[in-house]
Amino acid sequence: MTSSQSFTATHLWRMRRVGRPEPAPDGSFVIVPVTTYDIDENRGTTRLYRVGLDTEPQPLTSGERTVSGTAVSPDGSRLAFLAKPVEDDEAVPQLYLLPLDGGESDCVTDLPLGVLDVRWLPDGSGVVLMSEVFKDALTIEAAAERRKELKESKVSAKTTEDRVYRFWTRWLTDGAVPHLFHLDLATGELTDLTPGSRRWMYFMEPAGGFDISPDGTEVAFGADVSEQPHARPQLAVFTAPLNGSGETQLTAELPAQQTRPRYSPDGRHLLYGIQRDWAFYADRVRLVAFDRSTGTEQVLTEDWDRSASDWEFAATGDIVFAAEDDARVNLYTMTLEEGVPLLLVQGGSAGGPRPAADGSVYYLMHSLVAPPEVHRIDPSGTIDQITNVNADVLGEVALGEVRDIRYPGANGDEVQAFLVLPAVFDEARKWPLVHAIHGGPHGTFGDAWHWRWSAQALAASGYVVAMVNFHGSTSWGQDFAQRIQGAWGAEPAADVNAATDYLIRQGFVDPDRIAIAGGSYGGYLTTWLMGHTDRYAAAIVHAGVTNMLGQYASDITAGRERAMGGNAWESIDVVHQWSPNHHASGFSTPTLVIHGEKDYRVVVTQGLELYGILQAKGIDSRLVYYPDEGHWILKPQNSLHWYGEVLAWLDRFLK
Repeated sequence: MTSSQSFTATHLWRMRRVGRPEPAPDGSFVIVPVTTYDIDENRGTTRLYRVGLDTEPQPLTSGERTVSGTAVSPDGSRLAFLAKPVEDDEAVPQLYLLPLDGGESDCVTDLPLGVLDVRWLPDGSGVVLMSEVFKDALTIEAAAERRKELKESKVSAKTTEDRVYRFWTRWLTDGAVPHLFHLDLATGELTDLTPGSRRWMYFMEPAGGFDISPDGTEVAFGADVSEQPHARPQLAVFTAPLNGSGETQLTAELPAQQTRPRYSPDGRHLLYGIQRDWAFYADRVRLVAFDRSTGTEQVLTEDWDRSASDWEFAATGDIVFAAEDDARVNLYTMTLEEGVPLLLVQGGSAGGPRPAADGSVYYLMHSLVAPPEVHRIDPSGTIDQITNVNADVLGEVALGEVRDIRYPGANGDEVQAFLVLPAVFDEARKWPLVHAIHGGPHGTFGDAWHWRWSAQALAASGYVVAMVNFHGSTSWGQDFAQRIQGAWGAEPAADVNAATDYLIRQGFVDPDRIAIAGGSYGGYLTTWLMGHTDRYAAAIVHAGVTNMLGQYASDITAGRERAMGGNAWESIDVVHQWSPNHHASGFSTPTLVIHGEKDYRVVVTQGLELYGILQAKGIDSRLVYYPDEGHWILKPQNSLHWYGEVLAWLDRFLK
């Protein structure tokens, strides 16, 4: 095979997907999760590899179980990980221990709802793990009985009086809530550290939400403090001693959110993130140092107009963290004393930094031309790529050139966009253009590898792909992100149209062959543009918002009045003003509509309504409906089908 092959969705699913690294405490090796997919079986399997600095990757787990969270013991001799059988869809992950000097792993838990996360005690005598129980069955024994009752019940009804009753693809009406447990490995004794708690401890991702003090006597975690009906979910930091005597809220006065507590190596401080604006989910995250001896807080990054994520302490007490900036994700370091972020790694998208005692930092790095791989920065600042699991697939294909462009958008403000070009790009030709419009709206189409909306796969089919980071996008500061609230369609639409004009002026874009495509908010903006211009030859709307009022059926409805411009019972004219279906008189663009039945963020009726309007108007339109997918298309065969439908629609109207 040669590098002249076109990059396709099949190549995406042949690639191995590298997860966040887990280094040994001394930094001498790193545990790397790698997921491979069997397209015929329509599923993936994650295995763990031990990767040394000068040795070939060594597989630690077989393909019989798929693995999730990992943690290396403080002395580097044992690995804790979560796993469940590949072929049992009803199985829940349990905790396994593996000696790293050789030997087989042992399953050390049999919890009714499985294990969600794990951390070692500093002395290696045990672990703290997260597992779910039920609000009406708060012990492990009672939870086992409750789960059995639910499985055997012939009643399929789900009932609630809560405002938040489902999340992404999961119903919350069974009452499952996470607890933290101390597992003593010598005796097997399991102690509930949050007995009686009915709090949620996570929404999106449970891993990484708690930490253990350096002396091993206390755990800190984030948990929801809202009361039923959970009109305003709000996370606060709690602590709980390992004797099981119960939790204590860290501070009486709360900002909008407190998240991801981390103990400093000397145990003096707790570091966590706060957001101040409860109704704005992209409000920047500030880092706060809480002095445990005095009970005082110091906001470290109040004057820094970027949003911190993935923070961890190095052994020296310095903080290492990630933050978006200019459509990239950089790594930074900072001291508690000075609180000034200093650039550590720049370019592409770096994430999940994990410091080691030798002064090195392991992290994931990826870009628009490189899938995620583990990298390491050593104490001298030298960066090395530690894994290279996709060299074979990348060696078969030619990826397109990426250009970073800047142009005047809405109000004359500078707007950034990435262009991904076909590998055979010739500037003298006229090319069809596809706008890939990101979701959020408060997110970024950054210099990052994307599995579900691969700009490289679109470009390889003969399209120039534009990824506009319009007003409302993150990584350019709070004002740029927040200013579109209550007017979703205005500045972002102007930014996309301005990008179209700019690219036509460059001479290589055919003005008669331009498409707009997006998912979630990107689907909203696509539909909004359809109602206000007929300049685009085709449109693709994946999980898009057609009807603003329909978003009251979303899983999270609190705070939406800020996005929509008002509440239905107070400002209905404003809500209608920014709702694409109220501009359906302008619809004329041939449109592919895609939606999943299990999408609880943008419910399936949004897509069905758009398709129904288009059909009623006699506009060329096609519906692709996935009964087993949610907001994202995640199953291999469905994803390949998705790419096939998207590219066929583009070819039909642009070629």
